[in-house]
Amino acid sequence: MAHLRSRRRRALAVPVGLALTASLGLLPSAATASPQVAAASAAAAQDGPKLSYVVNTATDPGTVGQVKKAIAKAGGTVVTAHAKIGVIVVHSANPDFAKTIRTVKGVQSAGATRTAPLEAAATTDVGKPEKVSEPRSKNALSAAKATGKEPLEPLQWDIPAIKADQAAKVNPGSKKVTVAVIDTGVDDTHPDLAPNFSAKQSANCVGGVPDTTKGAWRPYNPDEDYHGTHVAGEIAAARNNVGVAGVAPGVKVSAIKVSQPETSLFYAESVVCAFVFAADHGVEVTNNSYFVDPWMFNCKNDPDQAAILDAVGRAAKYAQKKGAINVASAGNSNFDLAAKELTDASSPNDTTPAERKVDPAACLDVPTQLPGVVTVSATGPLNLKSYYSNYGLNQIDVAGPGGDKYQVPEAPAKDGRILSTMPDGDYAYLQGTSMAGPHVAGVAALLKSKRADATPQEIQWLLKAQADNPGCPTAPYDPDGDGKVNAECAGTKHINSFYGFGIVDALDAVKK
Repeated sequence: MAHLRSRRRRALAVPVGLALTASLGLLPSAATASPQVAAASAAAAQDGPKLSYVVNTATDPGTVGQVKKAIAKAGGTVVTAHAKIGVIVVHSANPDFAKTIRTVKGVQSAGATRTAPLEAAATTDVGKPEKVSEPRSKNALSAAKATGKEPLEPLQWDIPAIKADQAAKVNPGSKKVTVAVIDTGVDDTHPDLAPNFSAKQSANCVGGVPDTTKGAWRPYNPDEDYHGTHVAGEIAAARNNVGVAGVAPGVKVSAIKVSQPETSLFYAESVVCAFVFAADHGVEVTNNSYFVDPWMFNCKNDPDQAAILDAVGRAAKYAQKKGAINVASAGNSNFDLAAKELTDASSPNDTTPAERKVDPAACLDVPTQLPGVVTVSATGPLNLKSYYSNYGLNQIDVAGPGGDKYQVPEAPAKDGRILSTMPDGDYAYLQGTSMAGPHVAGVAALLKSKRADATPQEIQWLLKAQADNPGCPTAPYDPDGDGKVNAECAGTKHINSFYGFGIVDALDAVKK
């Protein structure tokens, strides 16, 4: 699962590894307004804080039109309507808005997408990663060019770990394939990203309505909203004798910004907008290194959370139907997603979190656990599950390099985390499943480059079939060496709770 899923994958939740020396912490019938709606008064509609809502309906024009009328009577204002998937984004200060609108014929679910008022703004202390300098001397650049590597590539243990360096020599990826980074924005002026950036497939979706003004997709604050730029470089940093190399250095990358200014929260209306925008603009792969705020898990028995599940699920499904394969990170809480019960102490993360017990069978990490989404766990330099990575039998599809400060790579690499691009032309190390997802998205883009007609389902099957599974560890899983077992791996050599079907293989993607 921004900021790096710390979990806030932060994705986020808050970026997991934030400094070069820091640790993880980084349907269809015409709708009519019900008597309850008709009775809603203008005064009642303004009694509470203004919140954002998703109202999910049948998709026929008659129903959508009638529900819009009911929304107005209940004290709501329509921000946008995604009629093709039946999702309407609404603002309302009526504390009874959701309860009232759920009684309207044609409304299938409705709920608040946040617990904080629309006007609220809270700063998030995510820290500042230590930057990595690119070699600038002629000797260093000549040496890198002579070996066919980018100047900083020797520090990227993750590229050879999935044979992406070998794959680039066979097929670096097609310019006809675009990976959309749904995240905190991307600095498209970075010299490693500019050659592969697709502005026409980029937008700012914060609030639910896409803004395609030039540069609207860039980070609000480069010092804090660097997550998306790091992710983009992992996917498609160009092989141009500058900086680092991406997994698929020949494909296009676009940015769809969904993080709120100042808080970096990813609300449902923004994510719905992103999936729909990506689908309607011909994106082949979406990367989702975040969970939808403010709930780490959205439970079906809660009407607000159920509405979020419904809305984002419809949007993700729409993107899949339009040909996009959606890749998402599994999260950084070392949770067994197949357990009978989990403790979520971080939700809601936009007001005051309260500890709650959740049933993973009924409470889903969104979009990670939505049907059809490729769920990715993280590994380190030793091909061992990263200490923070969520896992779970039949919950993880595949794994990818996400970094691990406890796993030491072979020289000349020096750091077990992932080195990639940062705003303003910089580079830095981060770790998290937020970093694992982009590696898988890059391999998916290579598969799509080789097999242009492949469906999202076929790409997902190929990712699994070509993955290399290290199997469950033979020794107790104790990555931090404190003598305590941190997780139990279940399953077989072919499919297990740590790696799903295995660690993705970029070389197989372009050769087989």
